[in-house]
Amino acid sequence: MNEIINLQVPTGNILIVNGEKGKLEVLSIGDYGKNLNIKAKFLGVDRDINGVPNGEIMPLSEKWVITMSTQYGCSMGCKFCDVPLVGKGLNATYDDLKMQLEEALKLHIEVESTKRLNIHYARMGEPSWNRDVLEFTYDIRKIIRPHIGRSLVHPVFTTMMPRGNNKLIEYLQEWTNDIKNDYFRGDAGLQISINSTHDGQRDEMFNGNSLALKEISEICKDLPVPLGRKYALNFALADEYEIDAEKLRKLFNPNNFMVKITPLHKTLSCDKNEIHTSDGYTHFTPYKKVEEDLINAGFDVLVFIPSLDEDLGRITCGNAILSGSMPLSKYKIIEY
Repeated sequence: MNEIINLQVPTGNILIVNGEKGKLEVLSIGDYGKNLNIKAKFLGVDRDINGVPNGEIMPLSEKWVITMSTQYGCSMGCKFCDVPLVGKGLNATYDDLKMQLEEALKLHIEVESTKRLNIHYARMGEPSWNRDVLEFTYDIRKIIRPHIGRSLVHPVFTTMMPRGNNKLIEYLQEWTNDIKNDYFRGDAGLQISINSTHDGQRDEMFNGNSLALKEISEICKDLPVPLGRKYALNFALADEYEIDAEKLRKLFNPNNFMVKITPLHKTLSCDKNEIHTSDGYTHFTPYKKVEEDLINAGFDVLVFIPSLDEDLGRITCGNAILSGSMPLSKYKIIEY
């Protein structure tokens, strides 16, 4: 299974590879480090971020992020995301997942180990439809060992909590109980895409395909107390989206849930549907009151703001080269 294309962007690589059912995308990217593009008072990083300059990534031996596709395209139809433009969400196979991870690791054979390998199931697709994601996660340590030895690995399951998925509760229980808390002893993450506390707005942005907030809350009440980092409620902040801290506090226990806030990324779909975070890349103003309200409600809050190199490089969530977009940052095609 050979790469079709390898796009080298300022912070890493976008690979388009041949899977068993067509083409998939997988990212190998570096991190700037939490002192540059994160504000999180609970982590001791407490200063407003008024823009993140383009810069050099940390050595991959410090932190390496691999973002994988769990489906060929996606059927959720989210209004801010380009992945549905690729096609319907056919599940990637176990071998597809293994191949993506191995091909990403092969990009840097000079890296013999890393202090932290983050694996995000967040490039294309909704992972809660795909049972192979769970089966593959149990084998990750074995798969990476020939490449980076016994490096610490931290897989992250990101879900939009799809309506009509009769396996959703079963898979979330297995991820939290068996994988996060037991098998990885806390070194695994669960991130739930919320974006707004207003169900009407959520129906619009998720095309009616995500559960109502109260339904999500009821499912989450039955999840175990998390080991390691708390479960993350993710808000891609846009100008018109409601984030009501008190409403969120009544639905989710801050002892078990933290809040992550990002700008709405610069995708083709966001431009088409006129969904934006005004000044979200240059000023902390859009985040300030929301952050304060959430902290006052008892939540740990992490604000993540990418640089323009990261966003225009098409490595942020909601992007897909297979949708027809190309990086707007500097890039080059590496031939194989």
